[in-house]
Amino acid sequence: MEANVTGPERGSVIVGIDGSKPAHRAALWAAQEAVRRGTDLHLVHGADTDSRALYVSVETIERVRRTGRELLDDTAQAVTEQHPDLRVTKEFSRSGPVPSLRRAAARYGTIVVGNRGLGGFNSLMLGSVGLKVAAEATTPVIVVRGAEGRGDAEVVLVAVSDEHDLDCARYGGREAELRRASLRLLHVWNVLQSVGSVVTMLDDIEGIAGEHERSLTAVAEQVRHEFPDLNVEADAAKSMSVPAVLVEASRHADLLVMGGRRSPGFIGRTLGRATHSLVHHAECPVLLIPRYDSEHRGES
Repeated sequence: MEANVTGPERGSVIVGIDGSKPAHRAALWAAQEAVRRGTDLHLVHGADTDSRALYVSVETIERVRRTGRELLDDTAQAVTEQHPDLRVTKEFSRSGPVPSLRRAAARYGTIVVGNRGLGGFNSLMLGSVGLKVAAEATTPVIVVRGAEGRGDAEVVLVAVSDEHDLDCARYGGREAELRRASLRLLHVWNVLQSVGSVVTMLDDIEGIAGEHERSLTAVAEQVRHEFPDLNVEADAAKSMSVPAVLVEASRHADLLVMGGRRSPGFIGRTLGRATHSLVHHAECPVLLIPRYDSEHRGES
């Protein structure tokens, strides 16, 4: 691995750049996040030259390297113009984007990716690299979504499935404090998923609703205890589509925090259904907290 300067320190914000407009926007967003956190920004360009070496000429490899380093320099300059006091490090990696970002983040970094890469065909859809990073990450990942130039909503939104999402709520609380925003915990449960196709169970919907609200209340109480100066709202809703409710709620948030859990029943690394929908369609940046659901519980 080649690097222009030394690598990131613990807690750094890591952002992948590939020359696309979404990646450039992600770098600027990541810089602002690094400033909020009081940490460094680490720019990574995974050129994947090692895997190409057997198939392309030496001249082509050298051109890729030169272009990658110029891209790093240009992005660092753009970031520094907006945040002159921010420490920015750069890394040109011979590996592909996904392993390069994971290695740079190590155990403590937060990875930031744009909502679409150079190979994307639709600005609404997350690119393949971003999707792989989100699915395989063992550290937090932020997918930068939402319209450019939108005003601050001063709200951090956390999707709460059950008590096991307390870590997500804690991350949300920290982000809300950094932004001096309020924290909204939102629990959405799918009526059909809860009662199945057994019509007689419809009589017990109120009881099921009470169980869901108790899970939300338990998380909210703990967060209020740990963040006493934070304005915390807790809402529960039922819907036929959990992702649809969360997408709508994301229109009024600066950041959506949710678990990047694996979906039960699938082999290999993947995202759950609701998580997958949100990284593609949310109206604000999405912060994924990695968690493997070993008990194979549903997402919502």
